[in-house]
Amino acid sequence: MLPPVLEELKRGGVPLANVRVVTALGVHRPMTAPELAQRIGRNGLDGLHWENHDCDDPARLVHVGTTQRGTPVWVNRTVAESDVVVSIGCIEPHVIASFGGGYKNLIPGAAGRATIAHNHALNCSPGTFAMAGQPIERNPMRLDIEEAGRMLSPKVFIANAVLDSAQRIVAVVAGDPVTAHRAGARTSAGLYGVALRQPADVVIANSHPMDQDLRQGVKALANTLCAMRPGGVHITLVRAAEGVGVFGLAGRRMPFGRGALRFLAPALLRLVPRLRLQGIGEEDRFFLYFALQAMRRGRLLLSAPTVPVQVRGALPFVEFVESPDEAIVQAQRRFPGHARVVVFPHGGITYPILA
Repeated sequence: MLPPVLEELKRGGVPLANVRVVTALGVHRPMTAPELAQRIGRNGLDGLHWENHDCDDPARLVHVGTTQRGTPVWVNRTVAESDVVVSIGCIEPHVIASFGGGYKNLIPGAAGRATIAHNHALNCSPGTFAMAGQPIERNPMRLDIEEAGRMLSPKVFIANAVLDSAQRIVAVVAGDPVTAHRAGARTSAGLYGVALRQPADVVIANSHPMDQDLRQGVKALANTLCAMRPGGVHITLVRAAEGVGVFGLAGRRMPFGRGALRFLAPALLRLVPRLRLQGIGEEDRFFLYFALQAMRRGRLLLSAPTVPVQVRGALPFVEFVESPDEAIVQAQRRFPGHARVVVFPHGGITYPILA
């Protein structure tokens, strides 16, 4: 989508030399030049100035204020000091933010780690820990994002695509980062919200198209958890082509096993918003909260062949299985007779709408 945006800027009198491309990485790893060239499309990086956003470099961040919910808003300096910001991205269901896109490409995409951590933690509550596809107006984290985005000095214009499961563009919305985004969210909801009469005994969710790593792949669990009835079995299949990814919870072994965690979960859930998380990033506070809530709901089986054994031991919230077949056998043991089963082939971007 960038080439036509550049062409529009050129027609408006903006020379290419005045354009800066900033990757909206949040806390994710830097992109390489070949990766960015592939993402940008034809002509690659010819004549373009670009930079990877770094959420941990104070010299490259600017403080623009604090939101009403207490989020300190640190933003990429290049973005904050621009005349105009054109945010290019996608609108898909998102477990914390209801939907991706809009101001989310800037907060957390081009924000500092402290901003990301506080904003994510806003949804550490029983009513907001699973927000995929839920109304934005009832989502504290998304409303906080939009308040933070409006603090930026430059005018922000979005060009956001809604993609199908094969990553083909279905629709594009452009303009105001709130009103245009709402239109795109409605399109995305019509594409990926699946009506269910009632929760199922067994849910099978494939991570596609969020296949890059474990951190992305667990969106299939997060998006579809509510499709499983309490006491049910959830089977998540994660391709994780790059292994674990930037996933702090996977880098530190929990002091409790699965049984103890399940017993202690009610008390820990009340403490998570205030815990000092040694050894993992503050932004992983939400993931810890979600994992505790999820394991309380039912049995979580996860097949991710590329994830090392030592990492599996650091994630007692789920039970790793060696193959999808093994997971099916485990589910059959839990429900030896008739079981209601729901399958999400594109669990990374699909969510249930329960009657």
